[in-house]
Amino acid sequence: MILELNHNQKVTIRPYEEKDFEQIQELNRKEGWANLVGNHQDTKEAWKNSNVAYVVESENQEVIGYVRGLTDTRITLFICELLIDQRYRGYGLGTILIHYVHKIYPKTRIELLANSTSRSFYEKRGFRAFYGFRKTRGESFKP
Repeated sequence: MILELNHNQKVTIRPYEEKDFEQIQELNRKEGWANLVGNHQDTKEAWKNSNVAYVVESENQEVIGYVRGLTDTRITLFICELLIDQRYRGYGLGTILIHYVHKIYPKTRIELLANSTSRSFYEKRGFRAFYGFRKTRGESFKP
């Protein structure tokens, strides 16, 4: 899918390819997502095993954004990460990516986690908070 931003600048949404991974990790590093960067091999495997994996690419083949997630194709579409390069925010690319993957899986509800800086982005688009739990890598599970 080719999109035209302002000043005739074009970007493409396309499926993730393994060659994109280093650029994705650079975006993660710039965003301060140390867990994804620090667990390099696990993050790479996560991309390999995700059935929702798309990048936004600029005309000069730079990865400037992405969405990664998982879906059962019928009930739930879980967005694991959504990130747009700071230089390209404000063009609606995050919203377009969400719509793009939801059009592929239109029967699904969309679930995702947000942090304090992304919360308002999702609230403005009609997402609502829900209650959940998390156990992070290295935290013990109590039987």
